[in-house]
Amino acid sequence: MTLGRKTGNGIGSALPSIVPNRVFYAPKPWKPPLTPCLWPDASAEFAPRFWSHPPGVLEPVANIKSAIKRAGQTIQRRAHNMAARSRLRTAIKNVLTAVEAGQKEAAVSNLKIAVPVIDAMVNKGIIHRNKAARHKSQLNARVKTLAV
Repeated sequence: MTLGRKTGNGIGSALPSIVPNRVFYAPKPWKPPLTPCLWPDASAEFAPRFWSHPPGVLEPVANIKSAIKRAGQTIQRRAHNMAARSRLRTAIKNVLTAVEAGQKEAAVSNLKIAVPVIDAMVNKGIIHRNKAARHKSQLNARVKTLAV
C-alpha cells in the first residue's frame, strides 16, 4: 500500500521506479515559516534579518527563558557592533577624503583621530589586530604621499 503520489523516477513523471520495492514521493512545496526567528522587542531596523512572514505574528522561537534573553542580547550586541564599525569606517573615510582633496593638514589631523578609533575597535573585538595594523599602515602611507 502506498501513500501520496507516486512519481516514478523522482522527477514527476509516470514512469515506474528504477529501484524495485521502493516508492518515491514528490517533494512537498516549500512554505515560509509562520513564526518569527527571534524575539518580539526587535526594532524595525533589524526586522528583515531576524523576522519572517507574516509580520503580525510576534512570538519568540525560544521557549526557555535564558534562550529568549540570549536572543535579545544578540540583537543589542549586533546594534552596538554595527555602530562601532560605522564609526571606524567614517574615521578611515575622513582621512582618505582629505588625502584625495590634497589637504595635508586635514589629513594629518584626521589620521590622529582615526588611529585611536582603530585601536579602540581592536580592544572591543570589532576587528582583528592585523586588520587594524594594515589600516594604520595604509593610511599613514597615503598621508605621507602628500608631503612630497
